[in-house]
Amino acid sequence: MTKPEPVFPADRHALYEQHGYSAAIRSGDLLFVSGQVGSRADGSAEPDFAAQVRRAFANLEAVLKAAGCTFADIVDVTTFHTDPETQFPTIMEVKSEAFPTAPYPNWTALGVNWLAGFDFEIKVIARIPPS
Repeated sequence: MTKPEPVFPADRHALYEQHGYSAAIRSGDLLFVSGQVGSRADGSAEPDFAAQVRRAFANLEAVLKAAGCTFADIVDVTTFHTDPETQFPTIMEVKSEAFPTAPYPNWTALGVNWLAGFDFEIKVIARIPPS
């Protein structure tokens, strides 16, 4: 059995240390990325919602890059939203930049009432390309 390996981006942010979790876990050829939020390097939330979503995607991209992956390697996405009805247009705009053409990954969106001071979170599973 393959031993899971933690993966962290080069500029890992404070939330990993504050809350004791890995940015991602590599297990065989799969990468399980923890929920990424629009946090600044100090762990604080980006105050503007659109900027928070863009930063969450940028944080996700940094974790993927640390494992040798890109958005094209993502097979499954789960997003969490504190106000899905009003937030969805902004999220879809950023999503279309990250995933501009088919085939698109699986996507599950969940409305939640708490994200520890954030309004959007994205977690993914990606297949790590052969090196």
